[in-house]
Amino acid sequence: MAGFLKTLVPKRFRKEGVAIPVVRLNGAIMASGSQFRPPLNLSTAAPALEKAFAYKDAPAVAISINSPGGSPVQSRLIFQRIRELAAEKNKRVLVFVEDVAASGGYMIALAGDEIFADPTSIVGSIGVVSGGFGFPEMLKKIGVERRVYTAGSNKAILDPFQPEKESDIEYLKSLQLEIHQVFIDMVKERRGAKLADDPDLFSGLFWTGGRGKALGLVDGLSDMRSELKRRYGPKTRLELVAAPKGLFGRKAPGIGGLSEDIAGRIGSAGVAAVAGLAEEKALWGRFGLSG
Repeated sequence: MAGFLKTLVPKRFRKEGVAIPVVRLNGAIMASGSQFRPPLNLSTAAPALEKAFAYKDAPAVAISINSPGGSPVQSRLIFQRIRELAAEKNKRVLVFVEDVAASGGYMIALAGDEIFADPTSIVGSIGVVSGGFGFPEMLKKIGVERRVYTAGSNKAILDPFQPEKESDIEYLKSLQLEIHQVFIDMVKERRGAKLADDPDLFSGLFWTGGRGKALGLVDGLSDMRSELKRRYGPKTRLELVAAPKGLFGRKAPGIGGLSEDIAGRIGSAGVAAVAGLAEEKALWGRFGLSG
């Protein structure tokens, strides 16, 4: 019936070629962010993913990834949602790496049935990292005494205002090793026999897309438009899918013309915003990039 109705529409108004929904997953992966710099997490990614996989006639969903990583939990949740939707809707998932898909970004990329990258993309960094600062000497210099009261001998573990303890470091390392093994298992399950036998593969190193292909981390070197048109025909249409906006849309952030209410909220959340921005820039900075 649908085919018959299509013939009734004048040819110049008919859309020809296959429509492939495209979802862009961009940014550092964090559980929370701010209205001015939204993070990449399951909450922000899910609406666009649901919408893309709802394309009834599309044989595949294309996902563009540009992320230096971040939260392993959110990375894995996004990965799982993509695979669940792919199975439920019977869609092939094609992932395309832009500047970088490293650490958690690469974990999300594993959701692809095939992964493509530019020869100059950065991929890999299959490892776990934790970082922070210690301030015990600074407190002494400014005459501040740190007071901590706990119920539980390990409740104040890794407190940045107390001297570092060897037992704390050992415990943190044990957690990192567990998470790292989960990541390694995901890579082996998804990439299988494609992986090269290289001792550095799971060391946390990262590589260009070209080297990543040789190691089996990506399947091909291509850009999204070229690959999709090669695969589904020259008349293939790429349709960008974004998360639904609110009733009045979402205003783009800016410096000038802020309302008094928004300016007040920026001031009250200033410290957290600066810390979050610093963390995000540090993630991009590891790969010679800035967010």
